[in-house]
Amino acid sequence: MERLKKFEGAWTALVTPFREDGKIDWEGFEKNVKFQISQGISGLVPTGTTGESPTLGWEEHNLFTTKTIQFARPVRGSSLNGSSKKCYVMAGTGSNSTEEALAGTKYAVEAGADAVLLVDCYYNGPSSLELRKEYHGAIAKEFPAIQVVPYIIPGRTGTSLSPEDLAILSKEFSNVRAVKEATGDLERMIKERELVGNDFDILSGDDERTYEMMARPGIRASGVVSVISNVVPGAVEDMVRKTLAGDARGGDLRDALSPLFDIVTVKVKDERTFPDGSKASVEDKFRNPLPVKTLMNGLGMPAGPCRRPLGKMSPQGVQVVRNAARTVWKKNPEILKPIEEAYGVKIAQRLEKDEYWDKLAYS
Repeated sequence: MERLKKFEGAWTALVTPFREDGKIDWEGFEKNVKFQISQGISGLVPTGTTGESPTLGWEEHNLFTTKTIQFARPVRGSSLNGSSKKCYVMAGTGSNSTEEALAGTKYAVEAGADAVLLVDCYYNGPSSLELRKEYHGAIAKEFPAIQVVPYIIPGRTGTSLSPEDLAILSKEFSNVRAVKEATGDLERMIKERELVGNDFDILSGDDERTYEMMARPGIRASGVVSVISNVVPGAVEDMVRKTLAGDARGGDLRDALSPLFDIVTVKVKDERTFPDGSKASVEDKFRNPLPVKTLMNGLGMPAGPCRRPLGKMSPQGVQVVRNAARTVWKKNPEILKPIEEAYGVKIAQRLEKDEYWDKLAYS
């Protein structure tokens, strides 16, 4: 296997589209992948946490990886959609069990993935030392031919690989040369860059921070693993490429995309009614991938429901998502326009009619 040498550009953390019966919508998934490729996305990331990997069985998980590779590269070495450009695949194989992650990585390697993404071990919360020795390092050692990308997101996992241990990993294993950074801690990222050196790729794991991470001299991120590029892959890829080139229009695109970046997580105040009729206000935090799947469903893209325990948003939450799309459509309709041709929908109509959105909320 020829090893991927550089991680840059926009990589879409693919949602897993489900049918109403809970099974995977493979037809819809293929449409989504073809849309991504047609818009020039650099890479695809199946079976990550955006893809609801914790609720996928490993048989589903592996099939999803295989189909992503098949859809993205129907014949290895052939042109892709009439172009010689290759769409890379970085399979999510992380787990809170190293043995499961080893098995998932083995499958991804044999299926032909270019890299694997390993989220830090959630819930059981190993130390940074244990993460290096018993998880990331163990997998990198077992599979030297594939790139291993640690994914650091302590807000979800309750633990994190330290910049120091990441630097040691990168020196011990030549197949650890990139990280997905979703800590939100810019000072940590500056320290990370100092320790890992220049020949190491930092990918943003937060859409709203990508531009700053790329433009800040002390970080110099080379791209993003994006959630919002499920919906607008061309615009996110263009933002990243322009920013890499030092083109000021990268910042303009960041501003245009900002309303969508802001809905990866949605917080709203909702009302609860007790059995005696009294009421109380509660803050609901609707986390990825629920808002982006709500947006995709509202716009007529294959997404379907989330798997439980994720469910629906409140009406107020759905309105936040809908209003973000309305803002982008009003100010920069070219960002959403590619969806119309790819999926045979009319964005203005989808945004106007309540029937498309009301069913996406709890009644």
